[in-house]
Amino acid sequence: MSTSKGKKTIKEKKVKKDRKVEAFGLVHIKATFNNTITTITDKNGNTISWASGGFDGEFKSSRKSTPFAAQVATEKAAKKAYAMGMREVEVLVKGPGMGRESAIRAVEGGGLKVRMVKDVTPMPHNGCRPKKRRRV
Repeated sequence: MSTSKGKKTIKEKKVKKDRKVEAFGLVHIKATFNNTITTITDKNGNTISWASGGFDGEFKSSRKSTPFAAQVATEKAAKKAYAMGMREVEVLVKGPGMGRESAIRAVEGGGLKVRMVKDVTPMPHNGCRPKKRRRV
C-alpha cells in the first residue's frame, strides 16, 4: 500500500518460498580450533543451508569448538536440506578442528546419504613462511 507521494505506509512482509533442490549436493565442513561451520550446497556451489556451532546462540565461546556443537549444527543443516529435497551428498572436510568426525556422522543423522568423504585441508607446498610458533 502506498500514498500518492509514493511512500510505503505499511511494511510488506516477504514470504519465504519453499524451494525444491536437486537430490545430489555437497557438504562443506570447515573445522577450526574455535568453531565448526557446515555449509550444504548444490553441484554449482549455491548455498542451500548452513549452520555453525554458535549459529542460534546455543553454544558460546569455547563450547563452539566441541564435537557435540559440531554435531548439533551439522544435523540442523542436514535436516533443512533434506526437507528441500536433497538425498545424497559428498562431504568435503577442511581444517584440524575437533568437530570433524562428529560432523560427518551428523550428516547421516540428518537423513542424507553420504556418497564420499574427502579431506580438502589446504597444505602448503613450501609456499609462504608460516607465522612464528606460539609459546604458551
